[in-house]
Amino acid sequence: MATASDLPPSLSKIRHIVLVLSGKGGVGKSSITTQLALSLVQLGYSVGVLDIDLTGPSLPRMFGLESKKIHQSSQGWVPVYTDASKRLCVMSIGFLLKDRGDSVVWRGPKKSAMIRQFVRDVVWGELDYLLIDTPPGTSDEHISIAEQLRDANPDGAVLVTTPQAVATADVRKELSFCRKVGLDILGVVENMSGFLCPHCSECSHIFSKGGGEDLAKQYGVPFLGAVPIDPQFVLMIEEQHATASATTVGDQRPDVEGGTGFSLIEKYKECKLCPIFARITEQVVATTKDKVRQ
Repeated sequence: MATASDLPPSLSKIRHIVLVLSGKGGVGKSSITTQLALSLVQLGYSVGVLDIDLTGPSLPRMFGLESKKIHQSSQGWVPVYTDASKRLCVMSIGFLLKDRGDSVVWRGPKKSAMIRQFVRDVVWGELDYLLIDTPPGTSDEHISIAEQLRDANPDGAVLVTTPQAVATADVRKELSFCRKVGLDILGVVENMSGFLCPHCSECSHIFSKGGGEDLAKQYGVPFLGAVPIDPQFVLMIEEQHATASATTVGDQRPDVEGGTGFSLIEKYKECKLCPIFARITEQVVATTKDKVRQ
């Protein structure tokens, strides 16, 4: 087990580190990471989110922070906070790009160097949880983050899949990756498990159902829950950008400490997915609360 002296200073005050992984692209890892972060904050925890999807960073948009930039301090990069409470902060290469349409065309060594800088040179401060959103696959970025976090002894990974067999087949590779690098599996989330009608709230299983639960049973890992598609959540994310210049009205607030004038933390409580993620988050917290990282 790592000692305090082995840890990078940037991670020394972080109590728990959780990775969000999937061997399949397009399964909604960033959506899962976002809602897990919001649910943790609602439980009273301080949370940081690290986006290491270097070629497709989406977390700045998910949190309504696309127009923000990171700042350099004497200790390193300062992450972007979602509001003045500083309960939730985000770091992503998206903050370093001039435009969301800019492409990152890098070879493996440069990606590895960027991930190393994200892990060692970000001033996270004291956090209860650091969530790491990863790209699909088991190649450069995954190997780099596993190497950089070796001394940090992360709590484990949440694996994301959709119900279809084509997705669960790829997530099996991610399970194998976790076991090869010694990363605990906290559980499996089945995303896009049905569609919630915005009018009658009936759930239609357009992509079948149960694939994630079957996968968890097959490999003997916890099944954390099934998450349907909810158009309300998508609208909530996009509404942040429409209200970026809003003044204080209701749960909108002025742009302070990196926010958009829209309190996603408060607004998310109205979303039908909120109670579903509350149950998923409680399981993650229960699994990690007794883990000691240092």
